[in-house]
Amino acid sequence: MTTIYIRTLKRAEHTVFCVQDGQKSYYDSQFNRYIPYSSGQQVKRSILDKLSAIINEQPAPTTFIFEVNSKNEIKEGEVFATCDPSYPDQLFGGWMKAAKGGNEKTVKRRSPLSISAMRALHPLLAGVDDEKISFDRSDRPNNQVIVRNEKGESLTNKEIEVLLAGKDRSLSRKWIPNNRRARGLFVQDIAIDLRRLFSVTLNPFEPEISAETEARLREARWVESKNVFGHCLVAPGTIREKLIPALAEAIIEWSITSNQARTFSLMETLAVTISDNANKIATSIRAKLSEEEDNKANPIIEENLEGVSTYVTLAAGGYIRTKSESFDALAKAKQKLIELMMAFDYENQLV
Repeated sequence: MTTIYIRTLKRAEHTVFCVQDGQKSYYDSQFNRYIPYSSGQQVKRSILDKLSAIINEQPAPTTFIFEVNSKNEIKEGEVFATCDPSYPDQLFGGWMKAAKGGNEKTVKRRSPLSISAMRALHPLLAGVDDEKISFDRSDRPNNQVIVRNEKGESLTNKEIEVLLAGKDRSLSRKWIPNNRRARGLFVQDIAIDLRRLFSVTLNPFEPEISAETEARLREARWVESKNVFGHCLVAPGTIREKLIPALAEAIIEWSITSNQARTFSLMETLAVTISDNANKIATSIRAKLSEEEDNKANPIIEENLEGVSTYVTLAAGGYIRTKSESFDALAKAKQKLIELMMAFDYENQLV
């Protein structure tokens, strides 16, 4: 086994994944519906944030470069990652540094975690609702109200009273229309490339790290080895033993961290499936159109699919017909991931 596939089924209720016109969504032309989603980048950020919290370490710093022209205008420049696998979020998240001007060699590392967007299990099993909300402070007599004219000058209270004469308008209440909220069953996939997980390639023509970083890693006792991508440095066993349980927990327990306070949803996990076969993972948690009713789909969790380890939580029983739900399903899924990642021979990939 060189790749582990994980499919996660979550339920969201009246919430926001990422704000864009209230909630990111795309249009499904077959079922004529707007479908909410969370991008793979947001899921990746949530997983790496969870990882940093578990190991109680700060993520790698990022360098932001700005330029000032002759008119003293600040222009956006490059953004550089640390490009150092000593930082776990860099080791698992990957990086790219392409310096302006081409005076430095570009270094890039493809993340060993391939992460999909979190999208609807089926277009008929998720959707968006529109709501109109208000920011109402009309019950407070101590509000400060400022009204400016076209010159930017503040009007006096008398001028404001004249302006509002004959109008039914409150200055202590704001209406906020067209707020989209996500709801339904959502699925998300991750593929872990074990060959890359703890290995950094030493290709001088397509480098992943600088010579200085390579020297530091060797001093830290990273092991020189070789895999299908060529010569590489492999993180020592002590690092792997520390990070594998943390990574497994982050993958199983991640949640969207950018939820707005007024639209918080637990986004509870209903099921997790793990396999080394991508096609079986796609089959393990799916939906099927109803034969009795139009415009209805039924969610399905295959609980005894050969080659797939399936873990169903107690919460799933409220939305899907299941038989194997258990209180410790996620703990078992986490342990399964740990066992699979621990069993891989990172230092002797080519025999």
